Amino acid sequence: MRTYSLAYLTSHRCTPPEAIRVASANGYAFVGLRLWPNAPGAPQQHLLGQPDVLRETLAAQQDTGVGVFDLEIIRIGEQFDPHTWDALYDAGAALKAKAILVAGDDKDEARLTANYARLCEVMQPYGMTADLEFMPWTAVPDANSALRIIRNAGMPSNAGILVDALHVGRSHTTLDDIRAIPRALLHYAQICDAVAGTHFTTEEMIHTARCERLLPGDGTIDVQGLFDALPADLPISVEVVNLAREAHADPSEWAAICMAASRPFVEPRG
Repeated sequence: MRTYSLAYLTSHRCTPPEAIRVASANGYAFVGLRLWPNAPGAPQQHLLGQPDVLRETLAAQQDTGVGVFDLEIIRIGEQFDPHTWDALYDAGAALKAKAILVAGDDKDEARLTANYARLCEVMQPYGMTADLEFMPWTAVPDANSALRIIRNAGMPSNAGILVDALHVGRSHTTLDDIRAIPRALLHYAQICDAVAGTHFTTEEMIHTARCERLLPGDGTIDVQGLFDALPADLPISVEVVNLAREAHADPSEWAAICMAASRPFVEPRG
């Protein structure tokens, strides 16, 4: 049996406790929460510095048995200080989260690598992995660059690489590159679909990622090939945001639709 997590982008209309209850109602064992925005003022779920929301979220976990898989998001830029996110680490420890999603924005790869190593060191006591997500418009554009950075960082014990089907389909990442990622670095992978290709502008790629992903099977990414190349027991984060389609479904209905579309690509075929 696969383990499924309801990604933040799939449940972005929900508060953290609402996301947990929606996940529970639709067969997800975990949720992903965006407690830190991906840019100043960008959408997020509010919990940090709000002890009442944390209590409510912990109560929802207790009631449902749904865990928190990953928290978003740490971006490693030129002026990086890992202690900027101390409140996020504390929340992750309280929620028993397994991972924090990390993006690399510093074009100086040596400095990015050193700062990633520092991040892993600071996060170590909190019991979470630092999962570096390659995205074609960032300083970590493909799977090979993510692996190179982590190797050059000394392969920290809590290092990880996050594979998102969208970014595989829109970067120069091959299935052989995916197979080359050491199993110890894979903690979960994100499933969705889109039109594949490397010809999109940065603006188009970001728009798709944040507003217009497709359900698995509705695009041209080799979703089946990707998940066949990944470990068969890897937890699946269902990450499908599509603002136009979601307008016709409440968050629970959308979570169910996304789960139903994802299962055929990752469940064993008889």
